[in-house]
Amino acid sequence: MPTFLDFEKPIAELEGKIAELRHLANAGDMNIAEEIARLQAKAEKLLRQTYGKLSAWQKTQVARHQERPHFFDYVEQLIDDYVPLAGDRSFADDRAIQGGLGRLRGIPVLLLGHEKGSDTATRVRHNFGMAKPEGYRKAVRLLELADRFHLPVVTLVDTPGAYPGVEAEARGQAEAIARSIEACLKVKSPVVSAIIGEGGSGGAIALAAANHIIMLEHSVYSVISPEGCASILWRSAENAQDAAEALKLTAGDLKSLGVIDEIVAEPLGGAHRGKEQTIAALGDAIERAVQAMQAQDGTVLREQRRDKFLEMGRRGLAA
Repeated sequence: MPTFLDFEKPIAELEGKIAELRHLANAGDMNIAEEIARLQAKAEKLLRQTYGKLSAWQKTQVARHQERPHFFDYVEQLIDDYVPLAGDRSFADDRAIQGGLGRLRGIPVLLLGHEKGSDTATRVRHNFGMAKPEGYRKAVRLLELADRFHLPVVTLVDTPGAYPGVEAEARGQAEAIARSIEACLKVKSPVVSAIIGEGGSGGAIALAAANHIIMLEHSVYSVISPEGCASILWRSAENAQDAAEALKLTAGDLKSLGVIDEIVAEPLGGAHRGKEQTIAALGDAIERAVQAMQAQDGTVLREQRRDKFLEMGRRGLAA
C-alpha cells in the first residue's frame, strides 16, 4: 500500500477498510467479496475525482512523493550496458548528480540526472538531490564528453534546488550552475530533458537547457519553491498554496507558456502507483525525441536550442 498524502486521507480510509475486510476474509469462512469489490470501486472513483482536479500545491506534494521513481529506477528499466562516470576531476564526486554511458533501447546516450535517494540512508548519501558545485562541474565534464563523441544527451531532473550551504557557495555554486547551463547550450548533440519530480530553480535548469523538454504529468518546474516564494512575498511559508498557484509551476501551465514541449501522462494516482508504467511511457517519449533529432546537423541543433530559450525570454518580456 502506498504512502498517502494529506489530501488523500479519504482514499486512505477506504483502502484501510478494504485491507481489514481482506484480513477477515482470509481468517474465516466469511464471503465478503462483494463488499470488497464495492469499496474498491468507490476508492478508485474517489481517486479519479481527486486526481482530476489537483491544485498546484497538491501537484507539488505528488511531485515530492518519496515513492516516485528516481534516477536509478529509470536506469534499471531503460538503460542497457550502463557505465557510471564519477568525479569533477577537480574536487570530489557529488552523488546528488549521477551520470554515465549506456544504451537507451539500442541508442548510445550520455545519461545525466539528479538522484534523491529512496530511504533515509540513500537520501543522506545523495544529499536529497541537492547538488554542490562539484556535481555541476561533473555534469560539464560529461556534457563535453558527449559533445566530443557526438552522443545524444538525456537528463532526468528531480531536485528541490542546488545545495545552499556555505561551503557550496565558497566553492563557486552560482558559477558552476552557470557553466553547466552554458555546457548544455553548447553541445552539438541532441539534448532531451525530462522533469520527473521536482524541477527547482537553477539547480534544475543546469541540466534542462535542452532541445526538447518533457514533464511528467504531476511533476513541477519553477524558479523557486512555493515555500521559498511565500517566505519572500508573505514573510510566511504558510502561504505556500497561494505561491504555488501564482508560480504557474505545473506541467499544464508550463506547456501553455511554451517553457516545455511535451507532457507524459502518469498512472491514476501518480507515478508512485505505477512505476514501471511511468518509466516505460517516459522512455517512449525520450526515444521519440532523440530519434527525431539524430539525423540533424549539430550546429543546427545548437542554434535551435539557443533560439528556443531566447524566445522564452521574448515571451516573458511581451507578457
